[in-house]
Amino acid sequence: MESIAVIDFETTGVSPDQARATEIGVAIIEGGQIVARYQSLMNSGAWVPPFIEQLTGISNAMLRAAPPSDQVMAEVADFIGERPLLAHNAAFDQKFWDAELARIRRRRRQPFACSLLLSRRLLPEAPSHKLGNLNRWAGLPDTGRAHRALADAEMAANLTLHLFDLLRRRHGRHQADHALLCQLQKLSAAKVRALLTAG
Repeated sequence: MESIAVIDFETTGVSPDQARATEIGVAIIEGGQIVARYQSLMNSGAWVPPFIEQLTGISNAMLRAAPPSDQVMAEVADFIGERPLLAHNAAFDQKFWDAELARIRRRRRQPFACSLLLSRRLLPEAPSHKLGNLNRWAGLPDTGRAHRALADAEMAANLTLHLFDLLRRRHGRHQADHALLCQLQKLSAAKVRALLTAG
């Protein structure tokens, strides 16, 4: 299996127009397992609202001691390199990835896949497609505190490995790759079934 970078941000809000990233976690998957990890808090000077601090456990004091956002983004962009990207609810993480990269005058070239969209299409029987609920339902490993970037990135990575295994076992797709994930997430559930049945 090709190498894919699974990322997760913690942030001060929902839009990079009004919010900044406070933490990033990355889990690199390759050959059916997590092979490398990156995690760092990041200090942009942004203020963490109390409800976000309660949700994530990331305090303003912790961020004051963290490395600057520009330094973290340069490091993590180099760590990921040209690997294709994936996140759970990728529309959110992609916005912050692109915005934080732009601040250091870099641009994303690789596509994003979304394990949330993919799980809705490949696991329609799941009672919930929220990341923690889905991982517990599927019996995947507990990676630590939810709403911390590395724990969530590892959860999304384990879910992605589960989806690749599902494509192999249920649909005979032994050469499934990131490009197939990007193709599947754009289709309706009915079209996904038709595509996978056609082989």
